[in-house]
Amino acid sequence: MSDAVPIAVTVNGQTERLEVEPRTLLVHALRDQLGLTGTHVGCDTGNCGACTVHLDGASCKSCTVLAVQADGAEVTTIEGMGTEGDLHPLQEAFWAEHGLQCGYCTPGMIMSAASLLERNPDPSEEEIRHGLEGNLCRCTGYHNIVKAVQSAAKQGVSA
Repeated sequence: MSDAVPIAVTVNGQTERLEVEPRTLLVHALRDQLGLTGTHVGCDTGNCGACTVHLDGASCKSCTVLAVQADGAEVTTIEGMGTEGDLHPLQEAFWAEHGLQCGYCTPGMIMSAASLLERNPDPSEEEIRHGLEGNLCRCTGYHNIVKAVQSAAKQGVSA
């Protein structure tokens, strides 16, 4: 007998109906059931930020949220930010400013940066660094990530 629970969640503008085990994390429902693999699993402990998505408009680490908690909610993943042929301006800025190397942290960084720019459209360098504190990058040293967010802010970008 399965303990699966039915949920309905709007993901990237599309209503999805899923059957999830009560202990299923949102990150795993997104990746395993919906195939949205842009949301990365980095640590499963909420430390790295690779799994950051927007939940009802606020950035959150999807490894800290049960899928059943997202029932009735709106979720935006990196796939909902832009497409290969039409990147979101933050994605463009990360590309143009070399704000990525291996790219593993990039989706979470972009999702956190979008939330930051929504709250503060003209952040200082210190505010950007503070806004991205929960996202770890092992490759870049953060300098170009900050430049990318600054560049997007100058363009008037928000989520």
